[in-house]
Amino acid sequence: MKFSNGFWLNREGVASFSPEEVYSTSVKGNVITLNTPTHKINHRGDTLQGPNITIKISSPIPDVIRVQSFHYMGIVDRGPKFEINNCTDTKFDIVEDETTIKLTSGNLNVKIDKKKWKMEFLNKEERLTYSGWRDLSYVKENFRGIAYDKGALEDTYMREQLNLSVGELIYGLGERFTPFVKNGQTVETWNEDGGTSGEQSYKSIPFYISNKGYGVFVNSSDKVSFEVGTDKVTKVQFAVPGESLDYFIINGPSMKEVLERYTTLTGKPALPPAWSFGLWLTTSFTTNYDEETVTSFVDGMAERDLPLHVFHFDCFWMKDFNWTDLEWDSRVFPDPEGMLKRLKEKGLRICVWINPYIAQESSMFQEGMDNGYLIKRPNGDVWQWDMWQPGMAIVDFTNPAACRWFADKLEALLDMGVDCFKTDFGERIPTEVTYFDGSDPVKMHNYYTYLYNKVVFDVLEKKRGKDEAVLFARSATVGGQQFPVHWGGDCSANYESMAESLRGGLSLTMSGFGFWSHDIGGFESTSTEDVYKRWAAFGLLSSHSRLHGSSSYRVPWLYGEEAVDVVRHFTKLKASLMPYIFNEAYKTSKTGIPSMRSMVLEFQDDPAIGYLDRQYMFGDSILVAPIFNEQGVANYYLPKGTWTNFFTGEKVDGGSWRKETHDYMSIPLMVRPNSIIAVGSENRKSDYDFAQDVTLKVYELEEGKGASATVRSMNSEVALEVSAMLSKGEITIDAKGVGKPWSLVLVGVQNVEVVEGGSFVIEGSDTKIFPSSNVGKLVIKLK
Repeated sequence: MKFSNGFWLNREGVASFSPEEVYSTSVKGNVITLNTPTHKINHRGDTLQGPNITIKISSPIPDVIRVQSFHYMGIVDRGPKFEINNCTDTKFDIVEDETTIKLTSGNLNVKIDKKKWKMEFLNKEERLTYSGWRDLSYVKENFRGIAYDKGALEDTYMREQLNLSVGELIYGLGERFTPFVKNGQTVETWNEDGGTSGEQSYKSIPFYISNKGYGVFVNSSDKVSFEVGTDKVTKVQFAVPGESLDYFIINGPSMKEVLERYTTLTGKPALPPAWSFGLWLTTSFTTNYDEETVTSFVDGMAERDLPLHVFHFDCFWMKDFNWTDLEWDSRVFPDPEGMLKRLKEKGLRICVWINPYIAQESSMFQEGMDNGYLIKRPNGDVWQWDMWQPGMAIVDFTNPAACRWFADKLEALLDMGVDCFKTDFGERIPTEVTYFDGSDPVKMHNYYTYLYNKVVFDVLEKKRGKDEAVLFARSATVGGQQFPVHWGGDCSANYESMAESLRGGLSLTMSGFGFWSHDIGGFESTSTEDVYKRWAAFGLLSSHSRLHGSSSYRVPWLYGEEAVDVVRHFTKLKASLMPYIFNEAYKTSKTGIPSMRSMVLEFQDDPAIGYLDRQYMFGDSILVAPIFNEQGVANYYLPKGTWTNFFTGEKVDGGSWRKETHDYMSIPLMVRPNSIIAVGSENRKSDYDFAQDVTLKVYELEEGKGASATVRSMNSEVALEVSAMLSKGEITIDAKGVGKPWSLVLVGVQNVEVVEGGSFVIEGSDTKIFPSSNVGKLVIKLK
């Protein structure tokens, strides 16, 4: 939202009031309160009228500073409010003299000029950003003067403008399919069901992160308007409707540390179960299907040696015109419990599609209306419209009884044999309504998805246990990262949409989300065989992998026999990488650093990577560069160091761009120097004993630098820890764990002379080492 007319003026009818000085301060507990008049106080008479802005500064956790600004403090906040984790014992030092106030939390300082308003945020003594003259403002549209305004609350906003330095780049703000770098964009956090081709977003997150090593979280579920270098090219402006503004400055100094602290505030991602990392196949959306169709797909995958882990039933598992009633359509599935049993005997997990919209024809509609479980209009009528389902209503998840009602119906499905839910929709939430708990309906528009997905996730944790719950969710808000997995929504079946999907995923993972997926081959229309095969490689090197479409099936053999080979190849590759992938996922659940991440997050100090949005890191050590053209050409950048092609073992010097041509069985899959990749003994499933006969592949050790790997069991316990160090012609390997057999491969190393504590054999360009003991030390002497 732009309020300015050039540098000096506001738009016509807009008045803005900004702090001129700090008139007085008070400290209570861990909060300092500043009284800041919006005009200079030269004598007593200047104190007779406002407006004034009251500013409260505190620190919820170390290296995070909270700034709350108020015009009128008497406004009742009816919620909803994001759940923020606060440490009650955060040390927050305050030093004040005649001209300056300095507040310190960890290494983060805020320095305030009392005489000429300025608020600077510093990492130790290095300035990150600042708010200066006319930046923090109370803004009034259609302003006629204080005497004539009579305290009216319409058309009021609180605005902040934080400085952008030269070369500073901004990322995040949720799942955005527009350019990855947000500089030059206007972004409004307002969830919408708009696909992947425009500026609308299913997952709007009022949090951004800077390549300078700090983040900003605006604590509002309302529509927050961000102007990233647009209204003022040297400012990030954010504005919220109303009389107050609440934001957090989050220190790094690394971008990874920013995400760690942001997810400490708003919640860490849960760890998805190991089986969920395997291949998912669905019925697709509007296609015709019954048990015979489903069985033919499942058997067809098995006959073609295509490992399948999850089967998903989309909307029409329920009767048409009845979505959502959470009941199987008996005309199509007369024996659902028996069918699920038969599918699970084939080794599959089962997912079904749900949403919070209740059609008038649904058996749940009357029940929900009679018991007050549905969102209402201000006059007490149930809110309904004809979009998506005729006469549909929406569950009111602010009503605890409605939550229990909805959860009970999900529990019945879990008892029948369902393992997880695709939580679709939750974006088109009306605002001219009332809620059971009295929440502000405008603020509930974005927040609704949190309540919806939490209810479903809680049911899964209750019935299946912690670390066994997983969703396939489309909508999200702040805190939604705690309920993985999220997918990118309705993309088209072409390369452009494949690229925009990746942009959206990288944007989301820069916003605190740890796991992300997308529809392999695209959702809308039917892709060419070429696009399908390239997308399969990309999809099976994402955290979660699903074949799903709209009006056509996505089984590989419909796209040619080579597509079958491609899906088989990359499905088995991913399964074999599960010891590595699952440990990376575990780290994500503890740190909040995404398992699938942008290059800038991993290589923040490399000036060449700021805009890279067509490649990514899959965990700490593996770089993936999907191919987006029918020529099979990959253009990608390798940071400095000697990287190794995972497939061929070729070593490549980084610090430069690469241009390569790949067949369908290949993709740029490059391993970072000083890495150990744990490769499992199984390639047909994603849930197995990762430590049993695991192979640890050691890549390009540099003198004096160490590498390490951890292999976990499926219940997250450490099964094996291995470290490697090259020093003066010797590689020392230390292994600790439960003692299961393992082996080591020195990739691209042939000059081994002797192995103390084991034996070795040269295999091609590599050396394979077999330890005499499954724990302890190996010393590898090189020629």
